[in-house]
Amino acid sequence: MMQPGSIASLSVYFVLMLSIGVYAWRKSTANSSEYLLSGRQLGPAVTALAAGASDMSGWLMLGLPGALFASGLVEAWIAIGLFAGALLNWIIVAPRLREQTERYGNALTIPEFLGNRFDDRKHLLRVTASVVIIIFFALYSASGLVAGGKLFQSAFGADYETGLWITASVVVAYVVLGGFLAISLTDFVQGTIMAIALVIVPVMAWQGLPDGVSVVSTLTGIDPKLTGLFAGTTALGIVSTAAWGLGYFGQPHIIVRFMAIRSVKDIPTARNICMAWMAITLGGAVLVGLIGRAYVESQGLSIADPETIFILLAGELFAPVAIGFLLAAILAAIMSTISAQLLVTGSSLTEDVYRLFIRRDASEKEIVAVGRLSVVAVAGVAMLLAQNPDGTVLGLVSNAWAGFGAAFGPVIILALTWQRMTLAGAFAGMVTGAVVVIGWIALGLSSSIYEIVPGFVCAMLAAVAVSLVGETQDRPVPEPPQS
Repeated sequence: MMQPGSIASLSVYFVLMLSIGVYAWRKSTANSSEYLLSGRQLGPAVTALAAGASDMSGWLMLGLPGALFASGLVEAWIAIGLFAGALLNWIIVAPRLREQTERYGNALTIPEFLGNRFDDRKHLLRVTASVVIIIFFALYSASGLVAGGKLFQSAFGADYETGLWITASVVVAYVVLGGFLAISLTDFVQGTIMAIALVIVPVMAWQGLPDGVSVVSTLTGIDPKLTGLFAGTTALGIVSTAAWGLGYFGQPHIIVRFMAIRSVKDIPTARNICMAWMAITLGGAVLVGLIGRAYVESQGLSIADPETIFILLAGELFAPVAIGFLLAAILAAIMSTISAQLLVTGSSLTEDVYRLFIRRDASEKEIVAVGRLSVVAVAGVAMLLAQNPDGTVLGLVSNAWAGFGAAFGPVIILALTWQRMTLAGAFAGMVTGAVVVIGWIALGLSSSIYEIVPGFVCAMLAAVAVSLVGETQDRPVPEPPQS
């Protein structure tokens, strides 16, 4: 059971998150542009940590350390691939998306941008993109709630259902209140907490090893493969694991942050801050898994679920107040991603469904209200999907990550960089990516190679091939907006 000091730390964290929601509600929710994109006025530091924290969900604190704990250093290829993919995303997508979403009709959502970019007058592409977002984000949000349920179950002795309700209630409250500004500011705070936690936990675990016991020797004694970056795998296995990095180009909850930054000129600064943050957090998560395995072995401890190694180390090595802070770091990772996903899905329901098909002349006040109701509705669906606590966090995230990466990644890259791409090509790429990923999972082929690889490759080929055989869209490119 949790001690008073830990409960006090968590209470402070919850109050801070809700206070940020109230502040953002008063500051930046007057119209849809403010509620959905904070008026495109985010500074580089907030953008950087918002993009990073919304990416690194509960899997960073639970799933990734658990994978390293169970399988050893070979799982670090996930972190390597993610770092490389994130860097390329900042270089290729970020500046172009910031400029082109404003150029093409001041688009507030990814589906709206794609519709405007390809002059999609029948809204086929825009609706398809919205459907993909709603389906995969329902699954993705559910994975975050599963992580929250597991946290409360493992750390508080509470039942899984209670954990789901607490996690969902706090997140929904500040998202509904403050919209994009709220999730960006909370992400900044949450990202800071996560970085601190992922530095101090592996350091304290290493210092807690008995005298004369080393991490490498302990892991080698358990299984020599645990310490090898190439041990027990193949070239195809490395490609499959590192291919997580391909997903970045198509994650709406991440790339939407690029749309909200104050200026294209701020992107290099934001990129450098974000990549430094990722190096610290990914490296820390890897060390938590490896050092945690050595610590558990040297102390003769047992652990039922490898994905709870961070929680076990916090309970073993820290005082109650510090334990509360470290558990808040896990909640920060979980909530930062759920909040971004809920708002992106709610935004799509509002802008790409309600405003497009139901009430074209809706007032700004009405659109903001519908956006808030959409967030609540999506959270309800995610709660239903999260009722099964048996699925691993990393497994749930990997499926949703692959779905978005394959369906949107190639289309986004080509839309931003290749003027020859056509509406038909974009549609073919999006559908192909989604179908291949779903089919790959359904056929049980993910054990051979991660489903994002065939999905991404097939989507890219489909988009290029259909664009080349189709008619070029003969319409002028809009002039860049005046700064």
